[in-house]
This record gives sequence, C-alpha cells and structure tokens, in this order.
Amino acid sequence: MEFPDLGAHCSEPSCQRLDFLPLKCDACSGIFCADHVAYAQHHCGSAYQKDIQVPVCPLCNVPVPVARGEPPDRAVGEHIDRDCRSDPAQQKRKIFTNKCERAGCRQREMMKLTCERCSRNFCIKHRHPLDHDCSGEGHPTSRAGLAAISRAQAVASTSTVPSPSRTMPSCPSPSR
Repeated sequence: MEFPDLGAHCSEPSCQRLDFLPLKCDACSGIFCADHVAYAQHHCGSAYQKDIQVPVCPLCNVPVPVARGEPPDRAVGEHIDRDCRSDPAQQKRKIFTNKCERAGCRQREMMKLTCERCSRNFCIKHRHPLDHDCSGEGHPTSRAGLAAISRAQAVASTSTVPSPSRTMPSCPSPSR
C-alpha cells in the first residue's frame, strides 16, 4: 500500500529525492531532505539573514563585533590585542609600550630606541636618522667620535705647554 501524498521531493535540483520526513528551511522556506537542509548545502540565498553568529572573547566574555565575510577568529584576536580588558591581555600589551613617533607608523617595541640627534623614540625600522627624516641639528656623532674629539681637544690644549715626557726614551740594543 502506497501513500502518494506522504512526504515531499527535495527542492535541491541535483537531488529531487522523495523524503518522507521533509525539512523546511527557515530562511528561504524551501523543502529539503536531511542532507540538503543546511544553508551551505542548498546554497541558500537568504542565509545571511539567519546565520549570524557573534563570537565572545574567551578572556573577558564580551561579544566581539564581526564584519560580514570576516573570519571570527581574526576579529577576536584583534580584540585581544587592542581592546580586551582582561588581566592576561593587559599584561601582554604592557610589554610593548614604546610607540614609534614617525608619522604613520604604529609599531611598538619592547625597549626604547631614541635617536641621538632629536631624542625621539622610534621602532627598529625607523631608528636611524635617515629613516625618520630627523629634524635634529648636524650629522649624528657616535660615542667613539665624541671621545676622539675630546682627546683631540685635550691634546691641543696640552700641546701649548712643552713637556719633556712626550718623547719615548730609546732602548739600548740587546747584546748577544
């Protein structure tokens, strides 16, 4: 004995299976078998209205807004790096406190890298005066250069007074 009015055919064009327990899609109201009732399985055009998920930060339990098409993992990761108010996230952020002062650069470093000419803080990429368009005066002088200049000035100031100890005494030749 057959029941011709029992069940319905799957609305998926590639399937058309007669299903005795058909399922109705809550987004597009189509009738589908158990294999094609998921939004992705029947390429539902109305899925964007229903399939909305808001991820929650695992550290602070705050919902994280996600743009359409953006992976939720990336949004949660950015939230933890920037906006998260939990203790572990705050401690992680405190390590990188030295922000680069070059316009447009948002890099942060663990240690302070100050320019010798302008005394501003920069990241590793912009630490040299030529890399950050340094506004300091003159060319940078290294510590070794400063030491050489001070020695030269000291020698110049003492050379005006003759000193007998400046010449090396000659050593007698060794005898065999």
